[in-house]
Amino acid sequence: MKFKKGETVIYPQHGACVVKGIKKMEAFGETREYLMLETVINEMLLSVPIDNTEQVGVRPPVSADELEDLVSVLAKPDPRVPSNWSRRFKNHQEKLKSGDVYQVAEVVRNLAARNRDASLSAAERTMYERARVNLISEIAPALKVSSEAAEDYLDEALAQGVLKDETAEPPKRKRR
Repeated sequence: MKFKKGETVIYPQHGACVVKGIKKMEAFGETREYLMLETVINEMLLSVPIDNTEQVGVRPPVSADELEDLVSVLAKPDPRVPSNWSRRFKNHQEKLKSGDVYQVAEVVRNLAARNRDASLSAAERTMYERARVNLISEIAPALKVSSEAAEDYLDEALAQGVLKDETAEPPKRKRR
């Protein structure tokens, strides 16, 4: 993958990042080229060896077309997740580390459903919030909208499935 200054890429652990440039630096007695990234969320600077970008999962953000598939993952009504806390937590951690946007969406969906049914533990709440932020940071450039609009988009997708209001009464039919 070729990197251009100013373009947005996704770094699995930190979400969307803006390419600031490429810089030669010496580390461990070796001079290498590093991709300089600034995270969109916390404005943190990251330097990733160019020859390791694929290995760590740096990739382009999803396209607007791929968002339809993302919504179908988020809107899936009945996610199956392990009931054992440690197994569920480990499973979600692995999905987040993968950097795959659809797996991150699964974590958001699963934890949103769990949060609806029972309160999340502090660790799961932190994981949920981080996963949401990463997903929002990926949706925003795909739709070319603000973070707030991307968050609304995410909430609407969740409302189609796991957060659908089951208690709402269906519209009443008029009698003839």
